[in-house]
Amino acid sequence: MKIYRGTILTLDSRNTVANCLVEDKGRIVYVGDLLPRKYRFGHHEVVHLGKRVLIPSFVDSHIHFASYATFHAGLNVMNARSNAEILDMLRAFLKDNDDPFIVAFGASPYSVEEGRLVSRAELDAVCPDRPLFMVKYDGHACVVNTPLFKRVEKQVTKLRGCHADTGEMNQEAFFAVSDHVTNSVSPVKLVENMQKAADDLARRGIGMIHTVSGVGFVRDLDVDLERWFASSLKHGLQMRVFFQTMDVDKAIKRRLPRIGGCFACALDGCFGSADAALNAPYEGSSDRGVLYYTDEQVTEFCKKANRAGLQIEMHAIGDAAFDQATRAIAAALEDCPRADHRHAIIHACLPTPEGIALCRKYKILLPVQSAFIDWPQEPDAYLREILGKRAERLNPLRTFADNGIVLSAGSDGPCTDPDPMLWVHKAVNHSDPGQALSVYEALRMCTYNGYYTTFDEGERGSLETGKIADMCILSQNPYTVARDTLKDIAVEQLILQGKPYRDQPKGAIAAMLRGVLGKKNC
Repeated sequence: MKIYRGTILTLDSRNTVANCLVEDKGRIVYVGDLLPRKYRFGHHEVVHLGKRVLIPSFVDSHIHFASYATFHAGLNVMNARSNAEILDMLRAFLKDNDDPFIVAFGASPYSVEEGRLVSRAELDAVCPDRPLFMVKYDGHACVVNTPLFKRVEKQVTKLRGCHADTGEMNQEAFFAVSDHVTNSVSPVKLVENMQKAADDLARRGIGMIHTVSGVGFVRDLDVDLERWFASSLKHGLQMRVFFQTMDVDKAIKRRLPRIGGCFACALDGCFGSADAALNAPYEGSSDRGVLYYTDEQVTEFCKKANRAGLQIEMHAIGDAAFDQATRAIAAALEDCPRADHRHAIIHACLPTPEGIALCRKYKILLPVQSAFIDWPQEPDAYLREILGKRAERLNPLRTFADNGIVLSAGSDGPCTDPDPMLWVHKAVNHSDPGQALSVYEALRMCTYNGYYTTFDEGERGSLETGKIADMCILSQNPYTVARDTLKDIAVEQLILQGKPYRDQPKGAIAAMLRGVLGKKNC
């Protein structure tokens, strides 16, 4: 038994702030202001919080976990401010790395002084003898060097988005290159990287991960690896797997209760490559972006998945994609009504009033990325340049909340670095003050609502009697610090099932055996 005394932000529906919490055998047995007599005596461990606060553990409600783990182990160039700096970082990385395949992530034409992506020729000058996969910050494009291009040339040359001269691959060409790269990663190495990534997320106070899987491994091996990895996890960390496929039977075969994500379930592209699907053309252009599927295809997918009792998530960035997603989910629920489906649209960056109304009517959830607000890799000036006045409609969190739409928060990792307090900070300090959330709303978005999204709120997500003691300790009280310093609050400790989190036991093969034989945790 352990007693916590100090400021307890329960983040329940009443926004209760308590002074005491008692945990016993991994469960919360009391929350309140006065410690009951039965807990006052005996040799119980007491944690005095002082200026710190106790809150529920965070949820990353949208992360490409296998990709994040791979890139987390590779070269991150996201903070570079010139292509010259990227190339210097690459030179240094190559000196200490003998991997036969080089993976880098985070290149952006909008955050470097050259105003363009690093080129194939520049990569060749630094890395001429090993395949190099330099992924763009948004995860929807890449630049390849010549050794990698030669490997994929036959597959990508005739695909949309192949630019052999610069080495840039986007749209279908990017997906083909990505499939090749993922199939080049050793499963053992991938699991080892996933273990390290899980520990890193835990250090940030994240107690549950919603991962979207299915990026081109043969026989969807990455989906099975993530399912087994989820079941191998120790020390209370939770994972929920979404299968990125339009083939409903694949999810049913694996007995997964949910389907969707990005890649095969992406309805459009993204703003970084100017291929997010828009109802009106991009500024100064006749181009409206790309819808990957027809309305009929998306609606048929949603109907089949909904009839099968699956939870659906789909990627929609542009307003045309958002409208397509909301109409398809609405049609599926008219076809087969379900009172508590928890279908969701990921990102929802540029919604329309009509789509928002459908979300309200059909209780469609929105796992959003507040980290996209004032995003250095995709600056507001660039968004205004390509969208014009429509940029003022981006990420309208206040509008969503006022319409009763349940918002959860995710990193879209590796696109952004998972940082829950930054998500809170961006939501509260929105670039459009009229679209900001309160601190309570932002914290609940990052905790309770994430658990709610996958039907886990009965056991986790708020600090209430009877629930599992999944919690974290923050260095300061988010309710009392200056709003513009929220991002500076540190996560001091993650506590899962009442115990301080410990790193995952190492060993990829042992982990997979635990996962295959263990209790399902996905």
